[in-house]
Amino acid sequence: MSDNGAASQVGEPLPLSTLRHSVAHLMASAVGKLYPGVQYGIGPSIEHGFYYDFEFPEPITEKDLKRIEKEMRKIAKRDKEIVCESLTREEARERLKATGQEYKVELLDAIPEGEAITFYGHGEWADLCEGPHIDSMDQEFYFKLQNLAGAYWRGDENNPMLQRIYGTAFWTKDELDQHLEWLEKAKDSDHRKLGTDMDLFSVHADVGGGLVFWHPNLGVVRHCLEQFWWELHTKGGYKPVYTPHIAREALFNVSGHLENYGEMMYSPMAIDEQPFRVKPMNCPGHIMIYKSRGRSYRELPLRWAELGNVYRYERSGQLHGMLRVRGFTQDDAHIFCTPDQLAEEIAGVCRLTNTILETFGFEYTAYLATRPADKTIGEAEVWDRATDALKEAADSVGLELELDEGGGAFYGPKIDYKIRDAFGREWQNSTIQCDFNLPERFDMSFTDADGELKRPIMVHRAIFGSLERFVGGLIEHFSGNFPVWCSPTQVALIPIREEQAEHCRGLEQQLLERMARVDCMTAPGHMNKKIKEAQKHKVPFQLVVGEREVEENTVAIRRRGTREQEVVPFAEFLELFDRLVATKSRELR
Repeated sequence: MSDNGAASQVGEPLPLSTLRHSVAHLMASAVGKLYPGVQYGIGPSIEHGFYYDFEFPEPITEKDLKRIEKEMRKIAKRDKEIVCESLTREEARERLKATGQEYKVELLDAIPEGEAITFYGHGEWADLCEGPHIDSMDQEFYFKLQNLAGAYWRGDENNPMLQRIYGTAFWTKDELDQHLEWLEKAKDSDHRKLGTDMDLFSVHADVGGGLVFWHPNLGVVRHCLEQFWWELHTKGGYKPVYTPHIAREALFNVSGHLENYGEMMYSPMAIDEQPFRVKPMNCPGHIMIYKSRGRSYRELPLRWAELGNVYRYERSGQLHGMLRVRGFTQDDAHIFCTPDQLAEEIAGVCRLTNTILETFGFEYTAYLATRPADKTIGEAEVWDRATDALKEAADSVGLELELDEGGGAFYGPKIDYKIRDAFGREWQNSTIQCDFNLPERFDMSFTDADGELKRPIMVHRAIFGSLERFVGGLIEHFSGNFPVWCSPTQVALIPIREEQAEHCRGLEQQLLERMARVDCMTAPGHMNKKIKEAQKHKVPFQLVVGEREVEENTVAIRRRGTREQEVVPFAEFLELFDRLVATKSRELR
């Protein structure tokens, strides 16, 4: 019998998701034993563990998690077998009503007619659930309850707030220990923590949740990213456009956003007695520019790019720092092209996406997201043409695609990039969408070589996805240790004594001439304190200057995260600095 589970398992272990779902049930049964009258919500497995939502008679605290873990181990030893029961809808309703589980009754009502209704349980406890589960607790597994959070029932802030218990489970103790160690490292890299420690950004409840304020330090990072982005896009033949933040509601009727995306849009505002909306996407604005005059095939392809602010409604319980927000800047671009140009245009976007993601050291998986089951516009034939074009383009650049059945946008299929950060976590990021439908809805056209009016094809694409989400992920990916080229402060100049302050100011001027971002720390104070301050703000290079360094025109380099010093001529450091910035290197050597 293990400390966290039971006797050894026989044969190959089941998927972790199955184990974790079963441990979520084990936790729920322990909660029911310890807190009579508790109401149960849902308890799924998730990427790194599981959770279960509860409405307790009285709120619990994280101190109670140890007590719940202890009870879980008792139940696992006593009630080993997991049993599945099939009930009729009436039997299930009667059972749930008898135990007072109103949230479960609501879930029961949501099960479509004709689908099986099953309860999984152990001992005297059972839960409405479709499974799957492990067969028995009589096998070795290890678990840990981690933390509490608030969660609105079914994600709607108009519903009651429940308490969510998060946990994780693994088949072996080594895996659990490694995961917990990884979590501790990830906690130190949380972009919200680093946002405060490094004075990067803030969110203000009295202004509104999901609205990010970029502080000067992170403003520098953003500016560097925007410059890099525009440089690559200019080389790629993109031209800048700018579109308004609001438009008459009628525009979003034509685009289909109100019909298919209305729940993500903000309520209308009245202007001149007409309803206006803030834009959730930039594409209708780009279409209006296209339609401002007649177009010829000689102009195509047109590649238009905009760092455009958009606004989408996210439930307050889902907001998360910079990663899930309500107002954000999309690095949006739209390509208008002919059918013959389509595959190469998409291939060009794939190459550009790869260049940008590789610059930051992101690995990624690309997914082909196909037509959703509902809330779409356009005929099946049009969707098939668009899907085939994405496949052809991906094949031409050697981009392997995994299938995301039904994951497309309402107006067309897409290629979605999920990036993996330094901790192995996946983030939804870049997207390329092929659209035959909006050109039809907006009656877009160009005059072809034969003098006939033809429909252009529209490619939607965003590579950063949104600057907020991308930069939030970037903070965590680098743990705040930005590469030199986009670091808020690149060099700290630190005199050992006040006598070297004037020399440091001279070095500062040489760095400023090459547009370096320098903190010349010549104010009174101890050298070690200044070094500590520079390390706290993760400055890549701290250049310490003493009497000898002044005489020999050298500097003692302390690289970020190290205690070692290397004395080099200042000119040699300048060469190193220039090279790292020019190549956008992620290294400090």
